[in-house]
Amino acid sequence: MKIHVKKEACVGHARCAAVAEDIFPLDENGYIAVTEIDVPPGKEERARRGARACPERIITIEE
Repeated sequence: MKIHVKKEACVGHARCAAVAEDIFPLDENGYIAVTEIDVPPGKEERARRGARACPERIITIEE
């Protein structure tokens, strides 16, 4: 599973990281730090929950 993030649209709610901080790294200002994430095996459901937590819907999942 791979996650794609429209980093430039992040407004820093950090809800993704609140659900799965080990999957969604934040920069020093509290914004998402990456544009792509390879989800480790066994963490797919947490990644989905983190993506759903984003109020801007800037996180998409590629199964």
